[in-house]
Amino acid sequence: MSELLDLAVKVAGAANPDEQIEAFVGRSTSTSVKVHGGAIESLTQATSAGIGVRVIADGRQGFAWAGSLDDDVIAEVLAEARDNVAYAQPEDWVGLAEPDGVVPPAIDLWRDGLATLPAERKIDLALELERAVRARDPRISGVRTAQWGDGAGEGAVATSTGIAVSGRSTFCHLSVQALATDGDETKTGYGVSVGREPGDLDLDEAAGDAVDRATRLLGAVQPASGTVSLVLEPRMAATLLGVVAGTLNGESVLKGRSPFAERVGEQIASPLVTLVDDPTDPLSLGADAHDGEGLATRHVPLIVDGVLRGFLHNTMTGRRAGVPSTASAVRGFRSTPGVGAQALAIAPRAGSLDDLIRGVDHGVLVQSMTGLHSGVNPVSGDFSVGVEGLMVRGGSRAEPIREATVASTLQRLLLDVSAVGGEREWTPGGTGAAALVIPGVTLSGR
Repeated sequence: MSELLDLAVKVAGAANPDEQIEAFVGRSTSTSVKVHGGAIESLTQATSAGIGVRVIADGRQGFAWAGSLDDDVIAEVLAEARDNVAYAQPEDWVGLAEPDGVVPPAIDLWRDGLATLPAERKIDLALELERAVRARDPRISGVRTAQWGDGAGEGAVATSTGIAVSGRSTFCHLSVQALATDGDETKTGYGVSVGREPGDLDLDEAAGDAVDRATRLLGAVQPASGTVSLVLEPRMAATLLGVVAGTLNGESVLKGRSPFAERVGEQIASPLVTLVDDPTDPLSLGADAHDGEGLATRHVPLIVDGVLRGFLHNTMTGRRAGVPSTASAVRGFRSTPGVGAQALAIAPRAGSLDDLIRGVDHGVLVQSMTGLHSGVNPVSGDFSVGVEGLMVRGGSRAEPIREATVASTLQRLLLDVSAVGGEREWTPGGTGAAALVIPGVTLSGR
């Protein structure tokens, strides 16, 4: 790790008196194994390394990058970034991050157990997962794909403004798509287990989840139109929260692409809803001690008891908005820092998913959503997506449904949350979500 940090510090230290320099250095390895029909379909192992350099001078920013850490290449990248300054427009808020006194969290995100796991064992785990799915239910007609995936990355950021930090992390997952068939009908179910090392993964959980999701949709019908309570299991709640987080992004707010702009301090959600971005939580695969500009990560409250507390910012959007950075810069060495949630999490309340379902008289337990990119308007908040899942009647799961659409607005969905589950699950993307119940949602079917 000191090698990358030393390199970043060396580049940043080359700054002239009239300029600022930032060096972002990254190196990663990854493995992907896909199996099908008891045989290896593909095995991919990749290694990448590179550097991105930003140069700031006279309110202008120049950037360049390369996928190499050779000395000659790095010198060319620095020279190119300096040249690119002349082509940029001057902006008052352009500038690098500066140390802000926040102490980085003491979190260990690296696991040697993953780094030393041989490729043969990764293949075996993917094959075991496929066999476990096929053996679990006679209605399983096949497995579309069973997969092992992992990654190990390290990076460093150094600036001429006094930042010099580094970090590393690992992650791995097992995932599978099961096919269930009844007559001419076939349904697909997805299961996944994630962690930082092989011992964190639960193969049986991933297999059981995929089989259950595929088989319970067999015989699905189009429901009657009406008004229902939407029941979102944690995975679907995470999808909704991700959409909400996009509207709480400072960059989106500054561009006029959020329905919540100018509403800080107002009630925008049910008092049951507390939403934070907390990269200091090691339970999230999005956790990190520093953001993409080298600032120490921190617990960032977005919505507390339904009240909007603020937005996510990196250094430049924060300066433009007149507020400090929330250390929410996200990037790789190929890009300049953007803004984004790193470890979004909803505060759990009480009750399991089954407990929440028992409190619903007429609703839909949503298993999948389609059309999110086209069905959500980030400016107006209009929300209309296709759903599959199970009807809920009298507090119990009922018949499976398909070809249905639910419609509302993000504003209404947040305000109408009537229950938040007490069991938080972490997704592969790093989001921690609990089940949600949202009454009064329009369901369009037959």
